Amino acid sequence: MTGESVRKAVRDLLPAIGERAQETDDGRAVASETVRDLAAAGVFRTLQPRRYGGEEGDPVEFFRLVRELSAVCGSTGWVVSVLGVHPWQLGLFDDRAQAEVWGEDADTLVCSAYAPTGRLTPDGGGGYRLSGRWRFSSGCAHASWALLGALVVGSEGHPVDFLTVLVPRSEIRIVDVWDVVGLRGTASNDLVVDEAVVPAHRVLSNYRQAQLCGPGQQVNTGPLYRLPFAAVFTHAIASPLLGIVSGCWERYVETMRERTRLSLGGDRFAEDPYAQVSLARAASEFDAGVLQIERNLRELGECAASGREIPLELRLRTRRDQVRATERATYAVDELFRTAGGMSLHRGHPIERAWRDAHAGSVHVANDPERALAMYGQGAFGLSVEDNLV
Repeated sequence: MTGESVRKAVRDLLPAIGERAQETDDGRAVASETVRDLAAAGVFRTLQPRRYGGEEGDPVEFFRLVRELSAVCGSTGWVVSVLGVHPWQLGLFDDRAQAEVWGEDADTLVCSAYAPTGRLTPDGGGGYRLSGRWRFSSGCAHASWALLGALVVGSEGHPVDFLTVLVPRSEIRIVDVWDVVGLRGTASNDLVVDEAVVPAHRVLSNYRQAQLCGPGQQVNTGPLYRLPFAAVFTHAIASPLLGIVSGCWERYVETMRERTRLSLGGDRFAEDPYAQVSLARAASEFDAGVLQIERNLRELGECAASGREIPLELRLRTRRDQVRATERATYAVDELFRTAGGMSLHRGHPIERAWRDAHAGSVHVANDPERALAMYGQGAFGLSVEDNLV
């Protein structure tokens, strides 16, 4: 499918996804029907290599779709963003791993849990054995494979490397623990692996990935696969929050336009200057976040397309603006929630759900502002910056 046909197909699904938003929140999972419809629309193939039936498209366009989905259902937008970015990372793996996942079905989905809580032990034959338990694997029930973070343990029992490991669903047990305050429908449950055999072609060095020299780039030679993981993945975590805020803003205007405030003498809410100011502030924060993110992604793409090295300054600025976008999103949703009045306190109110979802997404490690902003400051002062999320 072309980019335009994917956009149209996804937009045709938005009303139904919006109608299922409360059901998704209550049931703590995105419906399989929704995932099947979105897969048929082609959204999960947007960043997938063309060699395996993907569009190999523009990340800017993909994250726009994520924002549109998140505007009607934050949990659905989050799951699509996370599952939809993994085909891009799988494109950095050895081609044998890509063939195992997509060789028979180009719509096969991959979930993730990147925290290095797994233990990899060399098996003596070039491969590894993997055991561990991972938390927060969004949408894992819809995936047939998982990308898991693990430390390689040497002969003396000390960590010697940090890898991302590709593991089939048959080697994974899902533990249902996801009962949380926000993004409830993401079903971000725990994954458990016990002594799985992992061939060497299913592991990817996080250091090599950060240096833009993964084995998959030998076969996926397009500029999309010369972008930093820190830019692509972290925007998959920030973009849903911006979408949630845009949807909250729209619901706020619809709900409050004709409302009267009995506590203030029956005046129309829309005529309250404080509400008008909050509406303006929220809109401006959303616009600023989107404009900075899209500027940075375009500049990264231009560098990759021209074959130029991506300067560290741009990589640091990209992370700076990504975490600032999450800060802007939570500030904006707080402004709307604060002035919406007591009606928005009711469980299931769209503004209440958006407030919960935005704050839940903001605590993801990729959205941690202090860490990323400190790295930007270090770079600006000429200090050394060593972090795989740059």
